[in-house]
Amino acid sequence: MTFSLTKLLRERAPAPAPQCELCALPLEEAHGHVVDTLDRRLLCTCYACGVLFAAPAESAARFKAASRRYAVLPGPLFSDSQWDALGIPIGLAFFFENAASGHIIAFYPGPAGATESQLPLDAWQDLRAREPLIASLVPDVESALVYRPRGEAARSYIVPIDACYELVGLVRTHWSGISGGDDVQREIDAFFVRIEDRCE
Repeated sequence: MTFSLTKLLRERAPAPAPQCELCALPLEEAHGHVVDTLDRRLLCTCYACGVLFAAPAESAARFKAASRRYAVLPGPLFSDSQWDALGIPIGLAFFFENAASGHIIAFYPGPAGATESQLPLDAWQDLRAREPLIASLVPDVESALVYRPRGEAARSYIVPIDACYELVGLVRTHWSGISGGDDVQREIDAFFVRIEDRCE
């Protein structure tokens, strides 16, 4: 049997401590995120970097701190026919405005991650006119999250964009079979319990 000191050291080495992706300071387990609007990705950041990149809604900055706002939208955003017209095959999606393009982008989670669908701008303008909370959404860092569980009333929320990507990760990790399975449904239900708690 061949003894490998390098392999032994690698196996025993502790996992590297998480660091802020902007300044490399150590991160706490509960940390914030900054949106890289150019590459459309989330960066794990320390509190100081989050404050540094907290940009106003109209800002065209590349880096913007994710919002921390949670709010329940008072009514369903879409009727059944409107939802069907969007072509989203499941009852779960989030919508946000990309400031660089001015487009409204819809994502829905699945076993391969998030699938993108572009929402017609006129439909979003109708929503903005009807619902003040939608009109107040901050581009890039906040989204409208819609959950339409079977046999239940649709629910809609304003949430930080990083919460949506947390949901995408949960679905991708726990999905099984064609329809997702019971495990992923339990995770989705638990996620929305946490969303309701944060809204309160």
